[in-house]
Amino acid sequence: MLTFDAETAEILETAYQGADITRRRRRVFDDVAPVSGDRILDLGCGNGLLTQELARAVGPRGQVVGLDPSPEMRALAQERCAGLSNVDIRDGAAERLPFDEASFDKAVSLQVFEYLDDLPAVSAELFRVLRPGGRLVVGDAHWDMLAWFSDQPERMARMQEIWDCHLVDRIVPARLPSILTHAGYNVDSVRPITFTDTSLRPDGLANMMIILMTNYAIQTEPEAADMAKAWAEEQRTLARQGRFFFAITYFSITARKPDA
Repeated sequence: MLTFDAETAEILETAYQGADITRRRRRVFDDVAPVSGDRILDLGCGNGLLTQELARAVGPRGQVVGLDPSPEMRALAQERCAGLSNVDIRDGAAERLPFDEASFDKAVSLQVFEYLDDLPAVSAELFRVLRPGGRLVVGDAHWDMLAWFSDQPERMARMQEIWDCHLVDRIVPARLPSILTHAGYNVDSVRPITFTDTSLRPDGLANMMIILMTNYAIQTEPEAADMAKAWAEEQRTLARQGRFFFAITYFSITARKPDA
């Protein structure tokens, strides 16, 4: 499991509130289209940023339930959403949602499906807990659409290979629409959002990825530590030289449970 020291955690918190990840979060927020009184499930709520924003949008007549299996993430979400009486942070697994049928008007899951072993089972569970006409929004990266410049492409490819080991499914946006259709949903849209960075912005997605990928390589393959550190330093040097380039495309997939 990837772990962080306090300094790294602070850098990541900055990134999650930075322009790139805020824009990613805003895309799925807009596709969820929360309105006053909605009851929304935030599956894999993480540190609670999206949960908090949805809670403000649904108002006191609505409710947002954040579900996450990680005690550390739930603690962050609870701290962030403290004082919001319409937020409930709960423990639970995506494959066995602890809710009755037709419990939610909408459900959202951001950057979670790529870590799940059984997408058909999760899709079916979400279908079960959505009311007729309910909306599901899933946001995930298509990792085949990562473009990252390096003067040492073999080392770059090795870093990506190591990073891929933390994923279960690296092409969720390509596979999910057909899975949702088979589960009974009507798929309404598959909308891309591309991030490009040519300067290595301190609050950007690329800077966060360098931190995450370097830490993951060091923690999971200690023999690759020197290589990972050299790769990270190369990327920062490229930025200082004006030669940095990073781009990746995420997708927001919107589907509906048919009306009864």
